[in-house]
Amino acid sequence: MTGAVPHDLPDWLTEARRIVVLTGAGISTESGIPDYRGPDGVWTKDPDAEKLVTLSYYLADPEIRRRSWLLRQAMQEADPQPNAGHRALVDLERQGRLQALVTQNIDGLHQAAGSGPGLVHEIHGTVHEVVCTDCGDRTSIREALDRVGGGEPDPGCRRCGGILKTATVYFGQLLDERVVEACTAAAADCDVFLAVGTSLQVWPAAGLADIAVRAGARLVVVNGEPTPYDDVADLVVREPIGTSLPRLVGA
Repeated sequence: MTGAVPHDLPDWLTEARRIVVLTGAGISTESGIPDYRGPDGVWTKDPDAEKLVTLSYYLADPEIRRRSWLLRQAMQEADPQPNAGHRALVDLERQGRLQALVTQNIDGLHQAAGSGPGLVHEIHGTVHEVVCTDCGDRTSIREALDRVGGGEPDPGCRRCGGILKTATVYFGQLLDERVVEACTAAAADCDVFLAVGTSLQVWPAAGLADIAVRAGARLVVVNGEPTPYDDVADLVVREPIGTSLPRLVGA
């Protein structure tokens, strides 16, 4: 079934007690954060912008790093806030039906909305911390951006002088195995897998849908554009996330 949220939700959804949610950039667009691959996505409009989050380019080119820090600074100044989609998942958690919340997003808006940190798995890391690529020292993004604003376009690690980057997973960088294992285990033990605002084209996050379906879970896709999993989904919703998600999980 594809289209709007059904007036009468299916019993398998309203009665589900072990729901795993995967969120992508689409859930944060209503908070003012552009997505990446949509019609107006960052990489759709400027394919060269992908270099800013590609580790090899980032480490090799100081200009790429300067551009990346300016982008992070602009995001911080915009001060995006959680929207109705994020808050709906907090409601789902309060109902006791949310088993895990896996997010491809790095913005921290799920936690800002009130989602329990123990349930949120940030598979691509977080933009709220920075890490040294040499010694691994971690500090806050605020400290790094204060240095950028103070005239350091490419701040280095204060401990060892190494290159700093946000604590996000760049292209060419390995994911945290512990996070991936936790996400995989959750997907294999749910009765509904809800994919929200994700193109389901980036692995291994997209593969979680396969794991859930093979384990017998129902699949729900809420996304503005078609995904490779629409044909196997039990329900596909094309309505805006901020209005559709509260209706889907409110019951």
